[in-house]
Amino acid sequence: MPEGDTIWRTAATLRPALLGQPITAFKSSVRQVSDAAETLSVIGSVLESIDTMGKHLLMRFSSGATLRTHMQMTGSWHLYRPGSRWQKPSRLAVVVMEVPRAVAVCFSAPVVELRATANPNCLDGVRHLGPDVLDPSFDLEQAMGRLRDRGNEEIAVALLDQSALAGIGNIYKSEVLFLSGVSPFTRVGDLDDVVLKRIVETAVRQMHRNLTTDLRRTTSADAPRRHWVYGRTGQSCQRCGTTIQRRLQGLQARATFWCATCQPARA
Repeated sequence: MPEGDTIWRTAATLRPALLGQPITAFKSSVRQVSDAAETLSVIGSVLESIDTMGKHLLMRFSSGATLRTHMQMTGSWHLYRPGSRWQKPSRLAVVVMEVPRAVAVCFSAPVVELRATANPNCLDGVRHLGPDVLDPSFDLEQAMGRLRDRGNEEIAVALLDQSALAGIGNIYKSEVLFLSGVSPFTRVGDLDDVVLKRIVETAVRQMHRNLTTDLRRTTSADAPRRHWVYGRTGQSCQRCGTTIQRRLQGLQARATFWCATCQPARA
């Protein structure tokens, strides 16, 4: 599933080609979206903003409509010149949006919603979200408070809860906890404020670091590997040499990677 920095980069790619442009064609394979596009006069309107909230991409039109897409494991936005060949089959396109000099295609996104709202925060899919890690006005205290509300949860599970913090995915979950020296199986309630703050600040710093590159890196620029623990089951820790472990964690059984020496379990 794309993490918040991936969606941020997608928005940054789409903006120069689409913002301020009149919509000359709009199609969707999702019936609710295609019907809403006609009712809300999307064709002929102007795309006024492209924003992100956590892992959600939000496009707001001058007609008062907002398009929300969530990529989950399968979706992606592509940008093409009119008439050029697409990189994926047209049958996978869930939204096709045209402006005079570009075609934006959303492929295979499981979540596509088009509603009449001038305030994207009112959309059902985003109103529950916690503070967005990549928001310039990110509220550290609010984020820590929302994590504290999940005191009985293991910290790795809590970090993936988008209603606590928005934007963190499986890669950053494992990497941030390694960099913070915290076992992923520690209960939030067993972490003091200094450690919890370090975890959140590390997440913010690491995600901002990767906004301008597709090759996400959490290690130093000259390190031989881009990640400390993620995806490295059975390999040696780059700090201490201990074998990296992997375990499925939480109700969603998400894979967690960690070093038992660098991230010791609390007594």
